[in-house]
Amino acid sequence: MAEDPRYHAPMPDSQLPEHPHPRAHLALLILLAAALLFGLWGVWTVVGARGGEAATVGSELDGLRQQVATLARSDQVSREANQDLQGTLAERDEEVSALRADVAFYERLVGSTSQRRGLTVHGLRLQPQGEGAWHFTATLTQTLNRAAVSRGRLTLAVEGSRNGSLERLEWSDLRPQDDAMGAEYSFKYFQQLEGDILLPEGFTPLRVHVRLAPVGAPAVDGSFPWADAAGDVAPRSSPDA
Repeated sequence: MAEDPRYHAPMPDSQLPEHPHPRAHLALLILLAAALLFGLWGVWTVVGARGGEAATVGSELDGLRQQVATLARSDQVSREANQDLQGTLAERDEEVSALRADVAFYERLVGSTSQRRGLTVHGLRLQPQGEGAWHFTATLTQTLNRAAVSRGRLTLAVEGSRNGSLERLEWSDLRPQDDAMGAEYSFKYFQQLEGDILLPEGFTPLRVHVRLAPVGAPAVDGSFPWADAAGDVAPRSSPDA
């Protein structure tokens, strides 16, 4: 059987498949690489800008935190200074009030229109010292005989309750170890006599009695409610019944 000459005849050049030129491949690769680099540059630019903005915001936040801390500290210092000032003013007010009270007392005592009185306990003040101890300040006056000097001894007695029963503590009970005869005084117009007493545990004081035993003269007594004597203003005495 004769072969078909169509199967062995060479194909004309115009019918062969065309292959791309190597330079076209290179140009395509360069174009792809350029596009990739451009995309990476765009991403880097955006990330860098966002990073710069974040750093700026962080710096601003740090600055604001520092300002808040500084203002808070300044406010604290101002508050402390204001409290100190208020305390100082309160102390000055107390000193002024005490001085005014002293001036009024001196005017009543030695003024030309003051009433002359014999030896008396003008006032008594009690201040707690802790653990049953109390510090007393007794103001003694005498204007009846302004040329004379009053001398004698002062003693205290305290009435109160303990274990549901009324009880009276004498000077020897309040100061069992010293000054058994009383605290000495000596003055011409007035004197503030100070000392300490000790109350036993469980004793509730109600009233304090003051006795002045002048040399060569009858004793002088005065009494004060304990609550008044232990207050801020020393009360004036009232005669014992």
